[in-house]
Amino acid sequence: MATSFEEVLAKATIFRDVTVLSPHFVPKILPFRDLQINEIVSILSPALKGQKPRNLILYGKTGTGKTCTIKKVMEEFQGIAKNQSMHYLNCRIYNSRYRILQKILRPYVPELEKTGFGLPFLYEKLLEILNKEHQMVIILDEIDMIKDLDELVYTLTRINDETTAGGASIIGISNKLSFKDALDPRSKSSLYETEQLQQILFQRIEEGFEKDVIEKSAINLTAALTAQESGDARYALKLLVKAGEMAEAKGKVKVTDEDVEAARRKVEKDLAAETISSLPENHQIVLFAIAKITLSGSRYARLDNIDEGFLFSGEIYEEYEMLCKKLRKKPRSARWYKEYLNDLEMLGLITTTPSSKGVRGHTTLIKIGHKAEDIEDLVKGKLGI
Repeated sequence: MATSFEEVLAKATIFRDVTVLSPHFVPKILPFRDLQINEIVSILSPALKGQKPRNLILYGKTGTGKTCTIKKVMEEFQGIAKNQSMHYLNCRIYNSRYRILQKILRPYVPELEKTGFGLPFLYEKLLEILNKEHQMVIILDEIDMIKDLDELVYTLTRINDETTAGGASIIGISNKLSFKDALDPRSKSSLYETEQLQQILFQRIEEGFEKDVIEKSAINLTAALTAQESGDARYALKLLVKAGEMAEAKGKVKVTDEDVEAARRKVEKDLAAETISSLPENHQIVLFAIAKITLSGSRYARLDNIDEGFLFSGEIYEEYEMLCKKLRKKPRSARWYKEYLNDLEMLGLITTTPSSKGVRGHTTLIKIGHKAEDIEDLVKGKLGI
């Protein structure tokens, strides 16, 4: 006889509430996330005052609590919002500009349940909503999965230029720091908002430097370079401080574009050094293998006409195994090696891409994200090679 629901429900169980154990559950308190929550709240709070907040990109490995943190902030935001809204979208499902706009607008435009409406209609409807002094925050989880991200960024930037009152902002969540490398330069500038970076820098410069010692063009260049890299104001401030130190060392009384350009490589190397110093040993060995083969040249890439700078994953793993033997360390399995590559890509130290059909077999192609000479120097001392 089949078991009834009553019999199953009557059985004793060790679980009180299994939903709490789901990775999608958002607890009332998020341990060790106060700093991140406060930073996100600070960035989004202008929306609750009727002002457009800055765009924001969150990076981190899978399972580190990015989505959970954002959903926690979302709960609080929606609890006090009046003419503001937040919309969460999983970009593995909503992976195009059309699908994203359609999903966002559905609560406001009932007729969208029917099909057949084109992008111009969606654009006009969104513009109509924002012009009612509405501030909209769009959360794009796994933003790197959007097929036409450049077009989406262009659409939302353009619509902000046309609104007379409200506006739209983007919170992107990604497991890959390198996703920005695929963006059009104009999208990077729009997404990371060069103008807002300039305003932040002008404020800090006024308090941190003597009057008129930094040329305006140098400030604009710093903001533009930062937008191309990460959009992070901390990078911009590091760049300015280093440019100031280098100008002062030369006995100059003004910081120019030339000083900012000179500081750029130094800052990038410093940031890479900070990141590398915190890496576990196996990650460092893999990174060293990539730098070493990049400098010596790939044997296989030349045979298969691979784009310059890209290396075969298998070739790097072979080099990793040889380095482990040299260091008297036991190499980890290929499965762990793939995890190391994912971590290095998330940190922006490498980029990866699947091989094309023209390449023999199917593999992952890898390219170093900084100057190979710098990486080799930085890691060599750490490993004692």
